[in-house]
Amino acid sequence: MFLTLGQLLQELNTDNIYLIDSFPVAVCKHIRIKHRSKLLGDYNPAYHGYNSSKKEYFYGFKIQVITTGDGMPIQYFIVAGSYHDNTAFQSMNIDLPKEAELYGDSAYTYYELEDLYKECDSINLMIERKSNSLRKDSPAMVFWKKQIRKRIETTFSEITADFPKKIHAVTPQGFIVKVILFIFAYTFNRLV
Repeated sequence: MFLTLGQLLQELNTDNIYLIDSFPVAVCKHIRIKHRSKLLGDYNPAYHGYNSSKKEYFYGFKIQVITTGDGMPIQYFIVAGSYHDNTAFQSMNIDLPKEAELYGDSAYTYYELEDLYKECDSINLMIERKSNSLRKDSPAMVFWKKQIRKRIETTFSEITADFPKKIHAVTPQGFIVKVILFIFAYTFNRLV
């Protein structure tokens, strides 16, 4: 159902601007990790991630989300918390129209993948550049990319604001389904 809604939103997106980023979803408090998470079982370092924007560690999953330019989620990809955004991005099956522009932060820097998407799928990856980047942006482009990307951060804060303090689930799959339902509910409420 979410994929169908995402396809519909993609067809309605006439400006062909898309945003990608990830947000963490913690299964338990950081202090409980070593004692044993009931949901994920014994400690597994694959789920132990770091949220650099909040400067804190978490134990759970990372949700990679692609949104339209106005912040409507159309695709998602779920990985364990320790996976870097770039690693998850390489594993994603990105289904965007030709000549689309996909904006991401510097964590998605991978020049070969940028060239591949541009050559094969005609998708322009507009990734924010690090200060030591081999492909520098003009000051105007740096400003433009920062302005465009602000919307996805707002989307994430709106989605996570609706999360309950604790997501009750018995299995990891049930936990993920509930998180996806929150994303779907957010998208549906924005449409209505």
